[in-house]
Amino acid sequence: MLLIVGLGNPGKQYENTRHNIGFKVIDELIYDFGARDVSKNSFQGKLYKTSNILFLKPTTFMNLSGNSVQIVKNFYKIELEDIVVIHDDIDLPFSALRFKNGGSHGGHNGLRSIDSMIGKEYNRVRMGVGKPEHKSQVVDYVLGNFLDIENKILTPWIEHTARAIKELQRKTLDEVKSRYSLKSFEV
Repeated sequence: MLLIVGLGNPGKQYENTRHNIGFKVIDELIYDFGARDVSKNSFQGKLYKTSNILFLKPTTFMNLSGNSVQIVKNFYKIELEDIVVIHDDIDLPFSALRFKNGGSHGGHNGLRSIDSMIGKEYNRVRMGVGKPEHKSQVVDYVLGNFLDIENKILTPWIEHTARAIKELQRKTLDEVKSRYSLKSFEV
């Protein structure tokens, strides 16, 4: 069983923020797969399921995402190598896409929380959202909405990312990385 986790914050006010790009990809995958809702309050997240894939959107805030991931991992007995976490990454330019296993949280509070609950050796789908000019602006930046110019490529970029994640059912992370990684998404 594969567990695909999209990171974001719950609530209407965060729906279109850079920090919620993981939720947007999960929504695309749920739709594509016709996954059914199997959520329980104890999961601390919205959980959807197909015959061999789970899709999770933690409903804790970002800095507590690890709680939900650990609960679902333990409930379904998921191995670390079968967990994929989709998240925003300010160290990559807008619309870049990278894949890796393990590594540091890079200051990302959602990854920091997951690392502390289950360890670091899970797969990561890093979606570049760019970064603000000053480090002091990071929180406002990731909690800010996408710009109009960014919105123009958001849908095709999300669809590309969803296709890559679908390939993880049949291909290794390295194979997916070599085919789907992007420096930036060209329309």
